[in-house]
Amino acid sequence: MNTLNDLHKIAGTFSNTEKMPVLFLGHGSPMNAIEENQFVTGFRNMAKTLPKPNAILCISAHWFTSGTKVTAMEIPRTIHDFGGFPQELFEVQYPAKGSPELAQVTQELLLPTAVELDEHWGLDHGAWSVIKHLYPDADIPVIQLSIDYTKSGQYHFELAQKLSALRSKGILIIGSGNIVHNLRLVDFPNFDKDNYGYDWAIEARESINNYLLDGNFQPLIDFEKQSKAFQLAIPTPDHYLPLIYTLGLKDKSEELSLFNDKLVAGSLSMTSVKISI
Repeated sequence: MNTLNDLHKIAGTFSNTEKMPVLFLGHGSPMNAIEENQFVTGFRNMAKTLPKPNAILCISAHWFTSGTKVTAMEIPRTIHDFGGFPQELFEVQYPAKGSPELAQVTQELLLPTAVELDEHWGLDHGAWSVIKHLYPDADIPVIQLSIDYTKSGQYHFELAQKLSALRSKGILIIGSGNIVHNLRLVDFPNFDKDNYGYDWAIEARESINNYLLDGNFQPLIDFEKQSKAFQLAIPTPDHYLPLIYTLGLKDKSEELSLFNDKLVAGSLSMTSVKISI
């Protein structure tokens, strides 16, 4: 907490709850929004284990900005930020409300970092394509927090820690990306092959999973200093950094578990993480 004013602001806006879990969701292809597959089933099964939140704060790989922004509109638009997919996918709408109140609380919690209240973005597919499986009725308000592409993994880990008070106010914090994500090397002919990864992807997944389950987060924060397999798995940080936000919110007494932990098309992973008491 930064100030007593922050605490009072939260107390006046959101009721006290048990501490909410934190999720990192490997969102994969936008087609997961409309397909039935093992990963969609995994999202739905996970949702059954969650208390109903007062609101959701999502950190998506697809809102990568200079500086930090948070959506602050009453009604966020559904953004179809992709191309080359069936018209059915472009017709999907996820009409969840926003939460200007949560946006303002988030802005204050992250001080002295300057956070812009954004009225233009909405919900990109990193958010809605997975949240729609958790809450298909779109009855939970959703806001998004952008990722500042000028900052380090350590910066994002420490920024996430400032959000921890939200967890006791019924706010479900979700990071959405993919831990192994090298689109240039995707083996499209083998896209449907179960748990298929190149040797470097298998190595990176095993190393990362071991660090996660051991609670040894510093090598994950310093991902740019790790092995060649890491560099192939994380050629750009956009899809990886949402994981760092999730890890920044874990308390020492909490458990970390994995689900949807499979490789796809050689160079992608759907590995997802739940942190809870």
